[in-house]
Amino acid sequence: MTTEPIQTHSTAVNGVHINGVINHPDISYQLGDFAIDEYRPVRIAVIGAGYSGILAGIRIPQRLKNFELVIYERESGIGGTWYVNRYPTRWSSFYAPGHEILAYLQKTASKYHVEKYVKLQHELSGAEWDEENGKWLLKLTTPDGEVSDAVDVVLNCTGGLSNWNWPDIPGLHDFEGTLVHSAKWTLEKEAWEGKTVAVIGVGSSAIQIVPALQPKAAKVSNFVRGKTWISAPFASREISIRNPGGETHYFTEPEMKEFENTEYYTKFRHDLEDELNAVHGSTQRGHPIQHAAAAVFREAMLRKLAKKPWIAEHLIPDFPVACRRLTPGPGYLEALCEDNVEFVTENIARITPEGIETIDGQHRAFDIIVCATGYDTTYRPRCSIKGRNGVDLQDKWKDFPVNYLSVATDGFPNWFYALGPNSAVGSGSLLVLIEKEIDYLLKIVTKLQRERLKFVEVKKEAVEDFDEYSKTVYSVKCRSWYKMGKEEGRIAGLWPGSTLHALKVFGNPRWEDFNYESADKTHNRFYWLGNGWTIPERDEVGDRAWYLDEIDYPPGS
Repeated sequence: MTTEPIQTHSTAVNGVHINGVINHPDISYQLGDFAIDEYRPVRIAVIGAGYSGILAGIRIPQRLKNFELVIYERESGIGGTWYVNRYPTRWSSFYAPGHEILAYLQKTASKYHVEKYVKLQHELSGAEWDEENGKWLLKLTTPDGEVSDAVDVVLNCTGGLSNWNWPDIPGLHDFEGTLVHSAKWTLEKEAWEGKTVAVIGVGSSAIQIVPALQPKAAKVSNFVRGKTWISAPFASREISIRNPGGETHYFTEPEMKEFENTEYYTKFRHDLEDELNAVHGSTQRGHPIQHAAAAVFREAMLRKLAKKPWIAEHLIPDFPVACRRLTPGPGYLEALCEDNVEFVTENIARITPEGIETIDGQHRAFDIIVCATGYDTTYRPRCSIKGRNGVDLQDKWKDFPVNYLSVATDGFPNWFYALGPNSAVGSGSLLVLIEKEIDYLLKIVTKLQRERLKFVEVKKEAVEDFDEYSKTVYSVKCRSWYKMGKEEGRIAGLWPGSTLHALKVFGNPRWEDFNYESADKTHNRFYWLGNGWTIPERDEVGDRAWYLDEIDYPPGS
């Protein structure tokens, strides 16, 4: 046995070279030539510039260091769903209209300088995991042709409501009038004035569109094949205070001025969120809150449909509240009772060049057909995404998007989702869930950087266990996008619990549910500790007493 000195690192402090030398029998281990806080550099691609993508563009520069960031957005502007969905609404300020939501998103993106990371009109057309180099090789379609990129981490922020489809109705594209989808609104302002308009669907989009078209259109025919609950206004306590008996409220100038008071606005917001988070019981089968909600909604729907009571027989569900997405829909039921609105329950047989023919043989002519028929909610990607061993996510999620906590799936290292499968909520605020998901994912990226990992990949058994847990809720029979547009089957859309439940889950990653591999060719798990230095000491820059700013004083001190 021999003992030889092993030189591990040489660096300069005040011009003097400091050699790290270890004397130890039979060990040949080279320390990393980096400080412990000199994190591994990573290139991150965010797919989508909607709510999640904008938030990622804010938090990544705030939370991470030593990174490159690019946000790929397929549309020609920032805003995601709210950039594309520009259909008219009559919702007031309490329920902000779409153009105000879009303006807020774009203002926020500008305020935090997110635009500098965004590449517009770049649509993901393919992705493949490069096992040897630990990279995702991306292909993107642009107006100038296809481009490629190689990144360490992908945050897919496209959400579940981004891929819209035309309905499968015979003759749809034979229609010679104006055909429009609610998810890709192309009608100019009030282009429906004096026109006959068909609106197909009774989801949240149709419920907003019908009352917006009704005042100006000559006639609106709403084709409805299913049933839905029209709920009481969300967070209605504030409405009742400001507009007793009303369903919405238009903020006055003095009220808007009050919001400039930070303390007042904070309390207002807190009270709204508190009320939103108080009704999770309405989503639980047999819960007293659910029974009470159904009774209240039924009474209100019957009252508003008194002029055309037969509609209630076709519209009021026999399934529980929240089996489908709840929508308050101010003005929808009232619009159905107007003389120029027709409620059509017969199924559509086909679409002709002039209009729509129903299965009873009746034909109606229209100038405009609006398909408020929603999205592809299967979460199956539209392009090929190949992970380990060439497995394509299109095939893996062909029947159901089996996932881990809505953010990952096995076989796809360093590929994560914000607002992925099972992350929508039946009650409460979705935005705060998105915020916590992004924070959660950035904790994973931070671990990858700090510990100099090649990849982080969720374990197959962890995916299977979450799948077993999540399949036990929201199982009542009703057609819903929560069930990928089916009447029966698994829930792909909703988180299996309340919003507050999800926030607790995303508070801290469960690291034992993941597999890791070092990005450096070393057998030693502590290679990431580096050479024993930190950057402020080694380079004589920064604060060398930063810990004094992080003292956690206990109450009463």
